[in-house]
Amino acid sequence: MGVVNVTPDSFSDGGAWFTPEAATEHGRELVAQGADLLDVGGESTRPGAQRPPVAEELRRVLPVVQALSGLAPVSVDTMRSEVAAAALDAGASLVNDVSGGLADPEMAALVAERSVPFVAMHWRGHSTRMQSLAHYDDVVAEVVRELSERVEALVTAGVSRDAVVLDPGFGFAKHAEHNWQLLRRLDEVVALGHRVLVGTSRKTFLGAVGRTRETTRPPLERDVATAATTVHVARHGVWCVRVHDVVATVDALDVAEALGDLTPPGGAS
Repeated sequence: MGVVNVTPDSFSDGGAWFTPEAATEHGRELVAQGADLLDVGGESTRPGAQRPPVAEELRRVLPVVQALSGLAPVSVDTMRSEVAAAALDAGASLVNDVSGGLADPEMAALVAERSVPFVAMHWRGHSTRMQSLAHYDDVVAEVVRELSERVEALVTAGVSRDAVVLDPGFGFAKHAEHNWQLLRRLDEVVALGHRVLVGTSRKTFLGAVGRTRETTRPPLERDVATAATTVHVARHGVWCVRVHDVVATVDALDVAEALGDLTPPGGAS
């Protein structure tokens, strides 16, 4: 899943693809590089980020979704049912909600009505406060429990159980060691029986690994570390990885497959 950020304040690319034209061209490049899906989002979810008005989020994402949907399957990255509905009308085929439907009580009903895949991420609160909620006795057990509860709530609301894709939410209400524990014990998330999406790409904990605070890698220098985590999670049978650098991801997976570490990918359907 290639990331198409249509935001001026993304932590990873600083608004490099903010205009519809630039975002659309970037999406085309990602597909040419080997992306199976494109994830178009108009709201930054970096720690501390403020939410844009609904009208602004719609203005950002709709022309990009429309332009790219004929090229590859498009996911709309949004917590708002109004934006999700408009994006589905514009050609998106998947909804990726970092709140798992918790931020908008109408989201589950929309996904159920449209019968589309729905990525439900582990989430405890919006960006302005999420890191204050990073308290766990056993982060993996608690993430698994909270994801299971989210699935049951979505199914009760009419969402098909098979339509739910789970995301453990690396970096969201989690400190570095929480992320590493989730990576080490990812099998426990996969064991829930749903497709799993992993998004470690360029996250802060990868910038800090092996470094002191003064030498932490900036986001654009975290792609090698991201590729290493991609191979790790692929070995654990995840469905998809959400990445900024598609070339490094594809190369890393090709090497792992050539070594016999992976079975050939089954595609994005």
